[in-house]
Formats: sequence, C-alpha cells, structure tokens
Amino acid sequence: MNATVIRHFADDRGASVTDNTSWKPPAAQDAPAPAPASPFAPAPGTVPSQAAPGWTPPPRPGLIPLRPLTLGALLGAAFQVLRRNPRPTFGFALVVTGIASVVGLLLYGLLTVASVARLSTATSADYPTLAAGSIATSIVGYLVVIVVALVASALLQGIISLEVARGTLGEKLRLGGLMRLARGRIGALIGWSLLLAGGIVVLVTVFVLVVVLLVTAAGPAGIALAVLLYLLALAGGAVLFAWLGTRLSLVPSALMLERLPLRAAVRRSWSLTTGYFWKTFGIQLLVIVIVQVVSSVIATPIAIIFVFASTLLNPNGDNSGMITTLVIVGIVTVVASIVLGAVAAVLQAATPALIYIDIRMRKEGLDLELSRFVEARQAGDTSVPDPFLPRAPAETQQAATASPWS
Repeated sequence: MNATVIRHFADDRGASVTDNTSWKPPAAQDAPAPAPASPFAPAPGTVPSQAAPGWTPPPRPGLIPLRPLTLGALLGAAFQVLRRNPRPTFGFALVVTGIASVVGLLLYGLLTVASVARLSTATSADYPTLAAGSIATSIVGYLVVIVVALVASALLQGIISLEVARGTLGEKLRLGGLMRLARGRIGALIGWSLLLAGGIVVLVTVFVLVVVLLVTAAGPAGIALAVLLYLLALAGGAVLFAWLGTRLSLVPSALMLERLPLRAAVRRSWSLTTGYFWKTFGIQLLVIVIVQVVSSVIATPIAIIFVFASTLLNPNGDNSGMITTLVIVGIVTVVASIVLGAVAAVLQAATPALIYIDIRMRKEGLDLELSRFVEARQAGDTSVPDPFLPRAPAETQQAATASPWS
C-alpha cells in the first residue's frame, strides 16, 4: 500500500484516527488535567485571614474574675483583700482591733485590781458579800468587753463586705468612701451582732441553771447526770452553732450590699445557703484553720525568742528586772496578738462576702450584671444601677437562665 495513502483505523468508540497525527510522549498524553479551584480557597494575591479566636471568659476588672469562683480563686481573693487596698482593710482592722483589745484589757484589769483591793481590806463578816459583789462586777465587765468586741467586729465586717463588693467591680475606695456607703447600715449590723450574742447568753444561762438544779436536787447522782448532760450539750451546741452559723453567715453581706431590713436579710441568707451549706461551711472552716495554723507558726518563735530575751535582760533574777521583763514581754505579746488578730479578722470577714457573691453568680446570674456594670462604667455610662441591689424575681430568673455558668 502506498505510504501516502491514509490508513483509517476505527477505535473502540467508532471514531477514525489517521497515522499522520503528531506523536506525543506518554507523559504528556497521560498528564492529568489541573483540579478545579476550591470555592473556599483564598483569591490569588490575598493573605489568608486567621481563624476567629475562641470564646474567652469575662475580664477580671478587680479583685475576682466575673464568673463563679473556684476554691483556689476564692481563697486567693480573701488573702488579696489585704494586699489590694491595705489602708481601709488591714489599717482599719488594726485600729478597731487595737481599740477593742486595749479597752477590754483596761476594763478587765481595773475591775480585777478593784476587786482584789476590796477583798484584801474586808473583814470576815463582810467577805462573802464583797466576794459576791466582786464576781457580779467581773461578770458585768466581761459582758461589756464582749459588747465592745461585737461592735468592733460588726464595724469591720461591714467595711470589709463593702470593700470586697467594690473591689469586684474594679473600684478602690478609701475608708471615707466605704464609710459613706455604710451609712445607715452599721446600726442594723450591730443589732444583728447583739442579737446573736443575746441568743448565746440565754442558751448558756438556761444550761447553767439546769446543771445547778440537778446538782442541788439529786446530790452525787445529780453530779454524774450533770457531767453527762454537759458533754451532750457541748456536742449538740457545737453542731447547732455550726449549722446556724453557716446558714446565717451571709446576713452581714445582705445587710450591707442589698441594704435589706434585718428580717429580710436573715431570710436572704437562709435562701442563698440552701443547696450550698457544705460549701459555705467547708470554706469558712478551712479559712479558720489556715488562720490558726499561721498564727501558731508565727506566735511560737516569738514566744521562744522572748523566753531567751527575758533571761538575757534579767540574768540575776532580781524583782525590779523581773517586773521590767514582764512588762516588755507583755507589751510585745499584746502588739503581736493585735496584728495577728487584725489579719485574721480581715480574712474571716472577707470570706463570707466572697461566698455571697459566688452563690449569687451561680443562682442568679450576678456575673452578667457585674459585667454589664463594668462595661458601662468603662464606656462612661453612669446610669446602670448598682448590680448588688435586689432585683425583681422575673429579672433574677431570666439572668440565671441566661448565665453560661449556671
């Protein structure tokens, strides 16, 4: 067949091909077609944008983050109260605790000296009467010391509760500003403290009278019964005190922050601690244990040092040197106890306030109100109401439902 004759071949699809088609290498014939561009790929010449960041919790404007607190955050915030704003916290606690301690020591010391002087000059006929009078005077003086301590504790608890609340919002007020916020509420707080003290005194008095009647009426058998009753009352009283003390521990915060009447504040504390009893009890007990352990660790070396110091100051053991040593040791001991007492008072007053805020964030969505208030203040809006004041029940339920932490 002539070479110029075109030979036709039928392929398997019925199409004809000719042998004059230009030959291509197999690699060029088998190369795959380019894949179509993905509709999600960035346009040519543009820089791919970074992925949107994930959700982050609300900012921490001040003392605590604006979300329900973990145990570590709560304990850390209680100790941070001292460091963040020391003048209206530690300074005020130092002054109040010092005044209460000095008043108590002076009053009790004067009453003791007066009683000893009267008894030392009394005749045998007047001795029983003077002894009874001295005991009654000592009891009255002791009650006065308790009242002074309760008033001091109430003042301190109110100021620390306000400091914790304003510190949560990022505010740092001086003592004058906190006192203005506490205006009109200190009386209710003192009344609450006196009411608690009165209840304890009544219970103790009734118990003592029952024991005295048993011993007087039943003789030796009454003594054994009185000892058994004392042990049972001690255990039952500890349980009752822990239960009522925990359920009512948020009353000062409700009085100061929500500005409720006393009866409403009691109901409020009872309602908030429902479902959170063990958490409230455990955290406050843990703080008390920490404070006591730290106080012991600090107080023990001081006592050892002053034992050696007293020997160095009075090596001969004469009376004048002994008196001087006792006075110096007594003054230093009182000062150290006042300082440690002020630190302990601030920690034990700040802990219930932090628990109160944490429970309200969990139950009522207070974290949303706090965030809204902080954002509004940062934007210059002063029309947003105080987030700690009580709200209508519908608003409370709506905020708790919307809170991501509930």
